[in-house]
Amino acid sequence: MKFFIDTANLNEIKEAEALGILDGVTTNPSLMAKEGISGEQNIINHYVAICNLVDGPVSAEVISVDFEGMVKEGEKFAALHKNIVVKVPMTVDGVKAIKYFSSKGIKTNCTLVFSAGQAILAAKAGATMVSPFIGRIDDSNWDGVQLIEQIVHIYRTYNFKTEVLAASIRSGLHIVKCAEAGADIATCPLSSIKNLFKHPLTDIGLAQFLADYKKVNG
Repeated sequence: MKFFIDTANLNEIKEAEALGILDGVTTNPSLMAKEGISGEQNIINHYVAICNLVDGPVSAEVISVDFEGMVKEGEKFAALHKNIVVKVPMTVDGVKAIKYFSSKGIKTNCTLVFSAGQAILAAKAGATMVSPFIGRIDDSNWDGVQLIEQIVHIYRTYNFKTEVLAASIRSGLHIVKCAEAGADIATCPLSSIKNLFKHPLTDIGLAQFLADYKKVNG
């Protein structure tokens, strides 16, 4: 499973890249705003800066809700860097835009997916990735990981090439469960990735090794 970091913070991206396990980045207008980035040109410059840090896909999200606007924004994003993947919402116009981008060889990430039916539509339109929001599904008292399993099963049954990108991940356990479910990619905050390092027996074992070394070597 590939690891993407879900952020617009360049320092976090650099830290994740230094771990040697980073495969890509997803971000959105909300994450940009969180970093104090506003204005069309500043946002574009920031996407380019991210692409220069990561040797992998970087999702750039359109803010238009109509087909023509999505196409205009998406083509502009795609021209910025070879790593750009145009992030498009799961709407009627969004699916039309995904089909258009697919015909032009532009990679897409269909976001705001909450059902297997939506995932089928995205795959049929030629989406490169589809992003089920499992954390938000869990918040609604449904099972987000179960949706990942369902989409993976359908895609494999019909040999769809669209990758399943588990999004809205809240913890290290979410990452492991998505891996078990067969997700191709997990996108999450850096804190969730770091959570995978933690285990009390690792800490105890390391402390014992160091104590034994000190006894022998003084």
